[in-house]
Amino acid sequence: MDKFSWSEPPAQTAFPVAKPGYPFIFASAFVTAVFALLEVTFLALVGLIATFFIAYFFRDPDRVIPRTEGTVVAPADGKVIAIQKSGDNLYYEGDCKKVSIFMSVFNVHVNRIPFEGEVKKIDYHPGKFIAANRNKASSDNERNAVYIETEDGKKITAVQIAGLVARRIICRIQEGDAVVRGQRFGMICFGSRVDIYLPPDSELKVAVGDVVMAGTSVLGELG
Repeated sequence: MDKFSWSEPPAQTAFPVAKPGYPFIFASAFVTAVFALLEVTFLALVGLIATFFIAYFFRDPDRVIPRTEGTVVAPADGKVIAIQKSGDNLYYEGDCKKVSIFMSVFNVHVNRIPFEGEVKKIDYHPGKFIAANRNKASSDNERNAVYIETEDGKKITAVQIAGLVARRIICRIQEGDAVVRGQRFGMICFGSRVDIYLPPDSELKVAVGDVVMAGTSVLGELG
């Protein structure tokens, strides 16, 4: 039987919300309240709907994490849109396997660590904001790469990529941090993508078109 654990203590609320969402929620709720006090009914209703949607977008549910040795979990919620083998590239030295996950505005946007290890480098690049489901987004869009080295020296890179609507990448870990599988490390606001680069001998457990959940879904196993 598979074993699971919490990577972080569960929240004490029924509907956990990511902290970066608070300013957006409060601003929308304030504008809605102003319209309501002015008795502008239509705009108040629009504001109320917008407030609920923003709260929904920034939801941050707790996740149980698989504890099977060697298991790599998804760093993001969404749909697997590409799987490919690659040689030397911007984010990985030597051969690797790349899995791309596209997050729509309806997915949870909190990103999680795919495998335990040490953060060796964090590399942020400004860039464009083309649609995140296009191949050029990996190299042209605003992005933030997190380089992790496992205890036995294997390398994994997770790249947060802004999308057409996304305008803010949040990363809350630093170089030198020890991280654990399933740990929250950041998010991308309003539609985006995460690419993960794995060692070439990794055994993938997903296919293009699969829907995955950050921290819970198994992407593969390290060789």
